[in-house]
Amino acid sequence: MVYLRLFFYMNSEILFLGAFLVFIVIILAIDLNLGKKSGGVVSMKKAGLMSFAVVTLAMGFYFILITYGHLLHGIDSIEKLQTVITKHRHPVKIIPNDLEHSIALYNQNLGLEYLTGYIVEYALSVDNIFVIILIFTAFGVVEKNYHRVLFWGILGAIIMRFIFIFVGAALIAKFSWIMYVFGGFLVITGVKMFLQKDNDEKIDTQNHPVVKFANRYFKVHNHFVGQKFWVTIDGVKKMTPLFLVLLIIEATDLIFAVDSIPAIFSVTKDPYIVFFSNIFAIIGLRSMFFLLAGIIDKFRFLKTGLAFLLTFIGLKMIFHHQLEGWGFETSHSLLIIVGILAASIVASLLFPEQKKERKLKFDEEAEEQHRR
Repeated sequence: MVYLRLFFYMNSEILFLGAFLVFIVIILAIDLNLGKKSGGVVSMKKAGLMSFAVVTLAMGFYFILITYGHLLHGIDSIEKLQTVITKHRHPVKIIPNDLEHSIALYNQNLGLEYLTGYIVEYALSVDNIFVIILIFTAFGVVEKNYHRVLFWGILGAIIMRFIFIFVGAALIAKFSWIMYVFGGFLVITGVKMFLQKDNDEKIDTQNHPVVKFANRYFKVHNHFVGQKFWVTIDGVKKMTPLFLVLLIIEATDLIFAVDSIPAIFSVTKDPYIVFFSNIFAIIGLRSMFFLLAGIIDKFRFLKTGLAFLLTFIGLKMIFHHQLEGWGFETSHSLLIIVGILAASIVASLLFPEQKKERKLKFDEEAEEQHRR
């Protein structure tokens, strides 16, 4: 029994991560099966239920962390707790000779870091949805194929995020100055997003870099073939436009990961917490896509909110030493982040865009005159 306990604490991170990955695989398997049964078409009601289920699971994981979070790194002594806190720079003060209460404070902060990271990633995923809608529309992907593309896109995103996060954590641990680089990059990205918030984004289906790459190194079929990614014609295996769309979405997620992963590292330096919060947000992206696809244009100030969010996070990374000296904690970050997002959503609902409505009425009147 003693040897079993010792084995657990020595390999706790691997066991915790392994159990989490098995859990994610089960969720994806269930999701894939549901997608096959529904023919790939996801209704607003089903998307709402799926979103609720995913958010519930994410919140359930939060309660696991605030109760058993210390098991992640096998903390069984004050010395080990101090080592973990120092290594991952958690803003937690240990109570001398009181392991139980010290662990309680540590777990509480761990759960708060996870929750804050989850909200940040989930919010930034909305901007990803804007682009995915543009991609589907530009390439003429039919609705029944959305589920298949998004499922495999999310699976690829999980693998890429795993690599990005642990490489990023290693870089931060080795080169502390890289936090300033990440912070400056996020500030520039936030300012750029704010300045370009009103620009109409377009996808050039002919000159997109991924399209050019695929045409250069693969045989690409000109037409969609149901839900197939590859098709063999006259003995030649060809990539279908559906797989091309999948590649573009994966490339897009790679670009978004460059923003979102440094953003979460501003909340916590623990790569496992970054990974957990990131993955829960990603698996919720697909259901959120179907839920928001038809109404996302109504949130006119959301991009402005995301721009302020990235700028705040970038500044927090740049001035993290000063903020720590002022007693700035994870809970303060959470309140500011939620406040920015709530303000952008409320402003969008209170001040809906009028120009599009007038344009729509004009188009309807012009169509009516044409009919006459």
